[in-house]
Amino acid sequence: MKRIVITGAGGQIGSELVTSLRERYGQEAVLATDIRPLPDAVSNAGPTAILDVQDQAAVAQTIRSHDADTIFHLAAILSAVGEENPSKAYTINMGTLRSVLEVARQGDYSVFTPSSIAVFGPTSPKQNTPQNTIMRPTTMYGITKVAGELLCDYYYRKYGVDTRGVRYPGLISYGAPPGGGTTDWAVDIFIQAIQNHRYTCFLKKDTILPMMYMPDAIEASIQLMEADPNRLIHRNAFNVTAMHLDPQTLADEIKKHIPNFTIEYKIDQDRESIAQSWPRTIDDSVAKKEWDWSPKYNIKSMTAEMIAELSHSS
Repeated sequence: MKRIVITGAGGQIGSELVTSLRERYGQEAVLATDIRPLPDAVSNAGPTAILDVQDQAAVAQTIRSHDADTIFHLAAILSAVGEENPSKAYTINMGTLRSVLEVARQGDYSVFTPSSIAVFGPTSPKQNTPQNTIMRPTTMYGITKVAGELLCDYYYRKYGVDTRGVRYPGLISYGAPPGGGTTDWAVDIFIQAIQNHRYTCFLKKDTILPMMYMPDAIEASIQLMEADPNRLIHRNAFNVTAMHLDPQTLADEIKKHIPNFTIEYKIDQDRESIAQSWPRTIDDSVAKKEWDWSPKYNIKSMTAEMIAELSHSS
């Protein structure tokens, strides 16, 4: 990787990935794009562009004009929002991916596309979910992610496109607001704990999900793209995780820092049903073997940093 284009750079992952890649590769080497104007923190620190990734010709022109060799394709509609408008989720998630892959095929670019634990469904093993297992998701977001993994595999086998990706678990971040996912509670809980000392959670207190602190997610993405391609077997569907959390466990950890914090539960059945279809714990041994994946944060270190950062910015 030398020169990089990021789609969906205004999202929860993209906004932080832009910063990390610019620190590593130089401000001018990383072009941040989104369908909407980007925040000043992103646009003032390096090149940006408005880009509709459904427009394949515009994608090709943007990448050529930046003289890029790598695309981080993050533009997508997430799980909970996708269930509100499944047709739109399918059109955007699949249409933009095919657009990017076609441009990469024609221009010989490398592509990172995130997948998700949403690829798993009610019939997948819940505990220590393996790298290769049954995937029958029940959400449109999950369906598009399974199809996306297969499409990336196809473009690698058929055309030799250097495609890579990880299955993100739930992500926790102080850098950008939640984007409409089922694990948004794990970000909201910190914001509400600091601002109001109380939080009403939309999942049950013991609904365990694989989670990761955003710095680890960013590092996983970059580390995979920098990995030796000769070691990669799975390429587009690596399980990665760092911790396995339920709302009550995280609330108890927050109370160590904010003793008067309280949590109550008002269950959103739609999001709870999505969460119940996903794994409880994830086996990421394949990522560790093929590209030395190793998370740096656990619940204790992540909670302390989240509270410190959000308290400083509030």
